[in-house]
Amino acid sequence: MAGSAQSPRAQAPPVVVGVMVVDDQQPFLTVARFVVGSTPGFQVVGEATSGEDALEQAAALRPDLVLMDIHLPGMSGIEATRRLVANAPGTAVVLMSTYPAADLPRDARTCGARAYVNKEDLTPDVLVAVMSGEQPPGF
Repeated sequence: MAGSAQSPRAQAPPVVVGVMVVDDQQPFLTVARFVVGSTPGFQVVGEATSGEDALEQAAALRPDLVLMDIHLPGMSGIEATRRLVANAPGTAVVLMSTYPAADLPRDARTCGARAYVNKEDLTPDVLVAVMSGEQPPGF
């Protein structure tokens, strides 16, 4: 049609993976925020410092991915993961610790976590791999 202006094609907003970080150590929370913030398409949407707090916040925030420390005050990260996955099966949980995978309790492998990553090995590539359905080595 003459005289009608075409509107530019509307672009879909970028897909953002909402990440909640659960750890009782401030230095690791800082590192995790940096790694998530350095990963295109990923954004920290919440933080928790205990298993109980993680469950409450996950219910309210509905993150796509939870980075969960295994050793938390009160409820362990393993039990929190079991409950979180039961309540929100679509949420991906990555258990995190400084211990080698071989030293993890058996429950860590059966609680519903998608992966285990040593805290020192947390990188943008790991986040992308987990959300792509790939298994980081060692779990």
